[in-house]
Amino acid sequence: MIYGKLNRRMRFLVIFFATVLVSGCASVPNANPKDPFEAYNRKIFKFNESLDKNILKPVAQGYNTILPKTARIMLNNFFSNLDDIGVTVNDLLQFKFRQGASDGIRVLVNSTIGLLGFINVADRLEKHNEDFGQTLGYWGIGSGPYLMLPFFGPSTVRDGVGLYGDSLTDVIINTRDIPTRDVAYVTGKINQRAGLLEQEKVLDDMNDRYAFIRDFYLSRRQNLVYDGNPPREKFKDEED
Repeated sequence: MIYGKLNRRMRFLVIFFATVLVSGCASVPNANPKDPFEAYNRKIFKFNESLDKNILKPVAQGYNTILPKTARIMLNNFFSNLDDIGVTVNDLLQFKFRQGASDGIRVLVNSTIGLLGFINVADRLEKHNEDFGQTLGYWGIGSGPYLMLPFFGPSTVRDGVGLYGDSLTDVIINTRDIPTRDVAYVTGKINQRAGLLEQEKVLDDMNDRYAFIRDFYLSRRQNLVYDGNPPREKFKDEED
């Protein structure tokens, strides 16, 4: 089983870095410095949009229609509680011990009194957002070029490596029973997509959805890495 897990993680790394190498072939002169692989990224974005339009979004809409609101809230609490495990680990990796203690207590309380997290008993404790990509950024590793990954969506070279790091603490990915793991993984992704149905309406009036999502993603990640206080970006004329 351990060998199987390592095999899956090695395949992830191979696919990710193959994606980076292929995208390098798509770079163009005078491209956006944050998005040198834009030609490639737009093709993957189009693929992801088609997949979402034809499969993911309809399934997510059916999920919201079929499941009562209470059931959706409980499932969202459950997956949020699992996410807090990785958040706590990354708190500690960033030496945010006070925050790590708070997030760790959230996991402990919700996993026990909250019946495996289905009930958010520790809702008074602030929920934080930390992952391994942010941890790498915290320790000074730059984001690298923007990448649109197949199936995974917006990312950067740093955050792509971060996905692998997050998999090491992901309870669902490391579940030994394969049917249970697969059902939990698919349900989690559907639940995540269903939660975005209302938010995505802001994209309806965008002339260039790709550029908006890219800029929003990069800005948000920068903000998360610096805990809401990112350094001011210097423009070229200021440097000159």
